[in-house]
Amino acid sequence: MLPGARTASSLALAVGIAAAAMPAVMAQSTDARFANPARFMATSGEGLYADICQGCHMPGGVGAVGAGAYPALAGNPKLESAAYPLALVINGRGGMPAFGDLLTDQQVAAVVGYVRTHFGNRFAGEVQAADAKAARP
Repeated sequence: MLPGARTASSLALAVGIAAAAMPAVMAQSTDARFANPARFMATSGEGLYADICQGCHMPGGVGAVGAGAYPALAGNPKLESAAYPLALVINGRGGMPAFGDLLTDQQVAAVVGYVRTHFGNRFAGEVQAADAKAARP
């Protein structure tokens, strides 16, 4: 065998085994939060944050730097105006994907309200589903 051929063969075998096992793993998933591939199922701001946001912005909203830069939501003065996070969640921007097609107006309002009142943020004004609807293009 040529140098590197054994590594390539081993990699191909591992990928083949993983691909064969994938349908069985997927069939075992019963997590209702992701039961609908077109929408997220959580309805509370906390649940939506846990399911969607904390992977990048971290559990405490502290943000992260690594494969990308994910801004801190904790103590972020840009969240004072609800219009800013509403627009970002719905439309995305830069490395942040748009979630407008995946979330209802109520879900958008819930998660935006959550980040505006947690992680040391105490911004006034409850965010309503009507606010999210108005922020959509």
